[in-house]
Amino acid sequence: MDHDTTASEAIVNGHTALGIEFGSTRIKAVLIGPDQQPLATGGHDWKAKFEDNVWTYDLDAVWAGVQAAYADLAANVEQAHGLPLERVGALGVSAMMHGYMAFNAEGELMVPFRTWQNTMTSEAAGELTQLFQHNIPQRWSIAHLYQAILRGEEHVADIDFLATLAAYVHWRLSGERLLGIGDASGMFPIDVATGTYDTAMLAQFDELVAERGYPWKLEAILPKVLKAGEQAGSLTEEGARLLDPSGTLQAGAPLAPAEGDAGTGMVATNSVARRTANVSAGTSIFAMVVLEGPLKRLHEEIDLVTTPAGDLVAMAHCNNGTIDLSAWVNLFGEVGKALCAQFDTKQLFETLYRSALEAAPDGGGMLAYNYLAGEHVTGLEAGRPLFVRTPSSEFTLANFMRTNLFASLGALRVGMDVLLRDEGVQLDSMFAHGGLFKTKGVAQGFLAAAMNTPVSVGEVAGEGGAWGMALLAGFLQADGASLTDWLATEVFADAEIETAEPVKADVDGFDQFMERYRNGLVIEKTAVEAL
Repeated sequence: MDHDTTASEAIVNGHTALGIEFGSTRIKAVLIGPDQQPLATGGHDWKAKFEDNVWTYDLDAVWAGVQAAYADLAANVEQAHGLPLERVGALGVSAMMHGYMAFNAEGELMVPFRTWQNTMTSEAAGELTQLFQHNIPQRWSIAHLYQAILRGEEHVADIDFLATLAAYVHWRLSGERLLGIGDASGMFPIDVATGTYDTAMLAQFDELVAERGYPWKLEAILPKVLKAGEQAGSLTEEGARLLDPSGTLQAGAPLAPAEGDAGTGMVATNSVARRTANVSAGTSIFAMVVLEGPLKRLHEEIDLVTTPAGDLVAMAHCNNGTIDLSAWVNLFGEVGKALCAQFDTKQLFETLYRSALEAAPDGGGMLAYNYLAGEHVTGLEAGRPLFVRTPSSEFTLANFMRTNLFASLGALRVGMDVLLRDEGVQLDSMFAHGGLFKTKGVAQGFLAAAMNTPVSVGEVAGEGGAWGMALLAGFLQADGASLTDWLATEVFADAEIETAEPVKADVDGFDQFMERYRNGLVIEKTAVEAL
C-alpha cells in the first residue's frame, strides 16, 4: 500500500484493512489506512449469559453485535471523511480464544456456545494432559469435546465442524473452515515444526475414542490451520450482508486467518519476537511469553500456544481480570452520585486508581480475591469475590484500592513465577494493554513490581486487539516479510512507548501481598464450599 495515499483516497480505493474483535464485553471494529493507523473505529457492548450453568452468547447476539459495531464504524468513516464505506482492502476477525462451538452437517449449532469462562471440563482436561503429556487447559476446545464425550452427550456423533468463535464468524463471512495458528493452538496442541495440529496427539485422541464408533476423525472436524500472511478466503456476498445489511459494503476483500484475542494482543503490542511478552487485562488477564525453546517440563499452570506466525508461546491465563475491580469503582460512583457530586466515569476511575499510589507498599496488610469465576492457576473450580482485613490492617481508601489492583494481578503472578523462577525464562521486554492500563502510571507500575520487569505501554493500550487484527489483515500485503520485521519497520518504528521500571519498595510490597495471597487461598476455597 502507498504510504502517501490520503485517507479519502485510501477509503475510496480500498487501500484499507478492517479488524473486528469479539471481546468478552465489547465488539470492536477498526479501519486502518496505508500507514497502519486507525482511520475510524466502531463498537458495540455485549455480555455473556449464564444459563443452565453455562457461560454463553447467543448466535443472534453475535450477528446483531457485529452489525452494530460495523454500522458505528461506517457512520464514523462518513462523519470523519465524508465518504461511505463501500469497500475494504482486507479484513480479519478475532475473538476470545478457546471454547466450544459444535455444528452439524447442516451448519446448525447443536448445543449453546460454551465460552472460555466455563470451568466444567476438569475431568477431560486432566485425562488429556496425562495422555498427551502436554497441558490441556479446561478452556480448550478439545477439553470441551472430550468432556462432552465422557458425559455421553448425543450431539457428539453428529459433529461436522468444531470451531472457536473466531473460526465460526470467519466461516460465515468466507465459507472457509480456516483458522489462524494462534487461535488453533487453543483448540488442540500445535507442532511448531510443521505449523499444524500435532499428528501424534491426533492419533492418540482418535484411538482413545475409537470404541465409541463416531463417524468422524478429529482432524476432519477441526478448521485448517494457517499462519499470518496467508490468505484465508475472501468476503462472500452473504458475508458482506452479514456485516452490513444495508448492502453498501462490497464483497471480494481477502481475509486474513482469524485469530484469538491473545494473538491480536501480541501484534498490537509488538510482542511477537522471541524473549518478548505482553499482558492483556480485561475480563480475563493473561501473559503471553514468546519462548526461545520448549519448556523443561510439563506445567499445568501454563498453556503452550503460538504467535500468529507460529512461534511457541507460554501463556499464563487467568479467568478473573478487572470485573470485580470495576464493580468496586462503580460502587464508589454510586456513593458519589448519592452525594450529588459531579464527575464522569473516566474521572472516577482515574481518581480511585491514583489514590493507590499513596498507599502502603503492600496495601496495608489487606487481602482481596477477584474470583467471580473459577481460577485454574490457583486450583479453584469456582469463585467468590472476597475482601479480607485484620483488626490491625490500615483500612484507608488508598490501601483498599492498591489491594484490589494487586488482586487483579495475583493469579497472573502465580503463573508467571513458574516461567520466570522455575523455568528461568528470560525476557527482554514486556508490554501491557487493556482497560486496566488506561490510567497512566498506576497499574503499569504495579505490573512492573509484580513481575520485577520493566513494563511498556503504547498509544493503543486501551483498544489494541481490533487494531492488532486490522494489522494482520494489512500484513497480507507484506510481500514476504516476516511478521516480526514488518511490525518493527512498518508499524512501530516511530511508536510512542512509555516504560515503567520496577521500584524496589513496590516490588517488596507486592511480594508481601503475594505471601498473604497464597496463604489466604484456603479462605477462598472455604467460601466456595460454604456459599
